[in-house]
Amino acid sequence: MKYLVTGGAGFIGSNLSRYLIKKGARVCVLDDLSTGLFENIRDLEHHKDFEFILDSILNFEILEKAVKKCNAIFHLAAAVGVEYIINNPLRSIEVNVQGTENVLKLANKYKKPVLLASTSEIYGKNEKDQLHEEDNRILGSTTISRWSYSNTKALDEFLALAYYREKKLPVVIVRLFNTTGPGQVGDYGMVVPRFIKQALLNKPITIYGNGKQTRCFTHVKDVVRALFDLLSDEKSAGKIFNVGNPEEVTIKELAEKVKKATGSTSEIIFIPYEKVMGPNFEDMKRRVPDIKKIGKQIGWKPTLNLDHIIKDIIEHQEKGE
Repeated sequence: MKYLVTGGAGFIGSNLSRYLIKKGARVCVLDDLSTGLFENIRDLEHHKDFEFILDSILNFEILEKAVKKCNAIFHLAAAVGVEYIINNPLRSIEVNVQGTENVLKLANKYKKPVLLASTSEIYGKNEKDQLHEEDNRILGSTTISRWSYSNTKALDEFLALAYYREKKLPVVIVRLFNTTGPGQVGDYGMVVPRFIKQALLNKPITIYGNGKQTRCFTHVKDVVRALFDLLSDEKSAGKIFNVGNPEEVTIKELAEKVKKATGSTSEIIFIPYEKVMGPNFEDMKRRVPDIKKIGKQIGWKPTLNLDHIIKDIIEHQEKGE
């Protein structure tokens, strides 16, 4: 079995590639390294079952060659991270929409099953206790840049479902909630590794906003297991699944957990959103996944809690890996 992993040099993609190879599969990674890092896949570089293509999903000819050679596709390539989206709005829209259209068009041409990585950003400002896959999307104005990401990923989902309904292309859609773990960097707004890095250096732990906003964090090991099992399950095609850990924490509580776990002397400080994200930034107060659907479908549930996640990232950063 050979898998194409678009965006495979990213944090999730590289962990998925490693997982697939351990399963005995062959892996082809296609990544332009715009947000991914070659360092993430350096250990796989010379593996007999691994191939790396340095290029973009916007390059239709190169993408077609990669699709033809594989049996199935994990489509993870996308503009990611709130800060990256805000700073690169045109590129983000182009990659997320045109790139996904390219992947789906070629997957349909060669009849290759696809898993599309979507996002919890789909739900926008919906703040209900647990977000279900059928819940309404509540978005802000088009003048607020962050909502463009939600809309591009929603269009990706519409495209994927259209290919499933009209062309019978096997496509499964996964809405990822905050995924983290060892090796993730905080460069594009990823909060857990950023807090831990600040704490280990005894520098101020910087919270954007008032810290009362809540999030849920899932260990990447749990996430890649869900991705593999969903694409392997033929009955998951044409469906959307939340993948996340319902363990809810405020960002202020997260900072306090990190400070305690590292034994840091860091001060916890609060920075107004506009100083970091610029004017017209909007955040959501909470985002908690309902994971009953995926549990019923394939029996998946997260196994590693937030304390375990923090411990793993601390150990990784202390080793300087």
